Amino acid sequence: MTIKQFEKFLEVRGLKKYFEAGRPTLFSREKSLIHAVDGVDLNLRRSEIIALVGESGCGKSTLGLLLMGLESPTDGKVIFEDRDITHLNDDQRKDLRRKIQMVFQDPYESLNPTQTIEQILTEPLLVHHIGEHDQERSERVIKAMEDAGLKPADVYLQRYPHELSGGQRQRVVIAAALVLEPEIIIADEPVSMLDVSIRAEVINLLADLRIKREIAVIFITHDLGSVGFFADRVAVMYLGRIVEIGAMLEVLEKPQHPYTKALLSVIPAPNPRLRHERIILQGDPPNPINIPSGCRFHPRCPAAFDMCKLSDPPMMTLTKSHKAACLLISSGK
Repeated sequence: MTIKQFEKFLEVRGLKKYFEAGRPTLFSREKSLIHAVDGVDLNLRRSEIIALVGESGCGKSTLGLLLMGLESPTDGKVIFEDRDITHLNDDQRKDLRRKIQMVFQDPYESLNPTQTIEQILTEPLLVHHIGEHDQERSERVIKAMEDAGLKPADVYLQRYPHELSGGQRQRVVIAAALVLEPEIIIADEPVSMLDVSIRAEVINLLADLRIKREIAVIFITHDLGSVGFFADRVAVMYLGRIVEIGAMLEVLEKPQHPYTKALLSVIPAPNPRLRHERIILQGDPPNPINIPSGCRFHPRCPAAFDMCKLSDPPMMTLTKSHKAACLLISSGK
């Protein structure tokens, strides 16, 4: 791998997504809006893995759907390979989905229970008119399955989703993404429904695919501890915004934002001597309809003071030099 390969090729600029919460009433004509994603700036380099972390309801999954084009943004832009892909028609979006694929949280919900694994993995090739004949498509399916860890592929081709374990089903979903040979995989909580031992296997699989196929990954999760060893950068999201971003090792060792510190404090430490005091946040995240003034984290922040209610701080960024970051990525960790 060369440093040139890690030039940013996906950019998110001021991305917003607001949902209407109910209809205007007789006494008020104003619309209530849920600020699901509220001004996100992010960039992704080739072959890079970014972990997008935060509590449930912070907007992580909505951001993933916006990048896939499954939701239309309220404002902002998504730039892919110097092309604005924010508002594309169906034909343009279809071509784009060959390059950007998504792996969802529940593998069983992602798979058609009436189709065999071979039929499930062949369907994307038929939809995108890939392969001149059945033999060529079959070879691509088998290669995707084996790259996803389903070896030998012949054992699984004629099985149905209900005949597989949870980990095997998630590998099928990953294979369905790989069969189109994408450049980016957006993995939305891909291990949250799996046993701990299987989680490590799926995470290692994604790390290997980054090296083998040079695929960039946006790994959406609420568990910062599960991605610390394989992600290159981490973006911490709270109430629709990214509040801190930086190289994974730097954020783990020197977190700057109080919310990041709280997330790190509750990660179990295998060595009792390395355990530290947990920071337990009080209350639930604020209502995304009524965003707090100033810093949106101040109602729960143990270090808040009066100015926090008035001033909205910029995103905290921890960065290494571009060359050092690229070397970190190419090492494969």
